[in-house]
This record gives sequence, C-alpha cells and structure tokens, in this order.
Amino acid sequence: MARKKREKLILTLVRSPIGYSKRQKATLKALGLRKVNQTVTHIDNEVLRGMIDKVSHLICVDEG
Repeated sequence: MARKKREKLILTLVRSPIGYSKRQKATLKALGLRKVNQTVTHIDNEVLRGMIDKVSHLICVDEG
C-alpha cells in the first residue's frame, strides 16, 4: 500500500514578537521559533495552518 506524500512547510521568523501578546509568543514557541531568522520545517496539517494564521504577520511561510 503506497503512502501519500505529505507536503512540508518551511517557517522563518522574520519579525520579533516583542510587543505582541503572550498568546502569540506562545504560538511561536509551539512552532519551534525562538530567534529572528530561525527556520523550522513542519509537515502541513490543519492545526499547523491555524497556528500560522494567528502569527502570519511575524513569519514567512514557504512550501518545500
């Protein structure tokens, strides 16, 4: 049985979360982003898309 290939998302923190709410800072921490220009890779899913939507003004998203 063949497995379906899952898309990956590459997230980069491009703006500092200083001055934003604790909730947005916690979302960035849950995504694994702690420093500006840090990049992480995650498998695309609905939960991740919701988190990205909440902090879209602080991160850059690439599909890869």
